Amino acid sequence: MLSYRHAFHAGNFADVLKHSVLTLVLDYMCRKEKGFHYIDSHSGAGMYQLTDEYSQKTGEYKDGIAKLVNEPNFPDALQPYINLIQELNPTNDLNKKNELDLYPGSPGIAKRFMRRQDSTHLFELHPTDIQHLNDFCYRWKKVFVKQSDGYQGILGLLPPPNRRGVVLIDPPYELKEDYHKAVDTIVKAYKKFATGTYILWYPVVKREQVNSMEQAFIYSDVKNLLQLEFCLSPDTDEYGMTGTGLFIVNPPWQLAKQMAEVLPYLKEKLGSSETQFTLKQLIAE
Repeated sequence: MLSYRHAFHAGNFADVLKHSVLTLVLDYMCRKEKGFHYIDSHSGAGMYQLTDEYSQKTGEYKDGIAKLVNEPNFPDALQPYINLIQELNPTNDLNKKNELDLYPGSPGIAKRFMRRQDSTHLFELHPTDIQHLNDFCYRWKKVFVKQSDGYQGILGLLPPPNRRGVVLIDPPYELKEDYHKAVDTIVKAYKKFATGTYILWYPVVKREQVNSMEQAFIYSDVKNLLQLEFCLSPDTDEYGMTGTGLFIVNPPWQLAKQMAEVLPYLKEKLGSSETQFTLKQLIAE
């Protein structure tokens, strides 16, 4: 199945959580001069036009990034993320709400941080998005784009020669097996490269699927696993995403403290009285 298009959801509350964490991880990696690999299993288009028919049809970004970008006071940990969005929208009238033109996918965020000594590996299967991704990566040195299975692609690139790496697994979860496949890929990757940082995004649609992912990690050999979750509304048996979360293996040492400041802020700005968040060390170091 290749019907999923992230353009409908670009900049929504799930992207805010995922991409704010990604910017913090990449910012941390860049504090050392030694290069690193960034590997993205489901890259999407790279950059999204919030004025196009896809984004305007759902308007999800208006309840996500658009509610944050004009705020005068936000946690320091959101600074790299908010700065990036503002740099992409230099003509945005900061006195108006929802006046954004561009929103970066994960490759767009990575491009902001990657240096000459770093390398980027992007995987995408969708025939339309791979064209957009190739266009976005034009003249970007040391980026490698492949229209192939990202799960297998990750395993083929590990361990990186410089022994430093960040892996993002961000599937659309069109297929139920993605929940198991995503965790299994990290477990296998961890055996090849135990010191890498792995970020796995997931939607909260059915709680039992999230519980299954947690148990699979607990019974694996993976260590040092942080779990974040941000749910706009309580779990329900009805179809639809009520929340979003991240599993992060080998997070930067200060990430938990940073997100302890960010999550209450996101609840205040994006949520309601029903909104809940969690931050826990699921597996110790």
